[in-house]
Amino acid sequence: MSQKIWVAAGVIENANGEILIAKRLAHLHQGGKWEFPGGKVEANETALQALSRELIEEVNIEINGGISLLKLEHDYGDKIVILDFFHVTDFRGEAKGLEQQEICWVKKSLLKNYQFPAANQPVIEALIKN
Repeated sequence: MSQKIWVAAGVIENANGEILIAKRLAHLHQGGKWEFPGGKVEANETALQALSRELIEEVNIEINGGISLLKLEHDYGDKIVILDFFHVTDFRGEAKGLEQQEICWVKKSLLKNYQFPAANQPVIEALIKN
């Protein structure tokens, strides 16, 4: 039976309408692919609390809440990921890859040019439409 992992991810949009993405380190599951920053939800944490903690730790962004965008489950075969995506427009800090990961701000229409894990595709499609 596959392990289930609950993850909170932030679709962080700046004032220019660009989305922050981060490249997964090569040694991680789905390594080398781009993702929306975030991480595992720990015990006694809500998804939004986990997102807030992870964004400070990973990309130096402090958020003032977020709007639930989409929740989905994806089976990669070796693990099942439950993803809670939040749209974030109210934040402080300059984005930096604090875990040596590459990060960049990308126009929504260009997200399709980056390779993301399969579970991220519904979010990318929704962003490109809007």
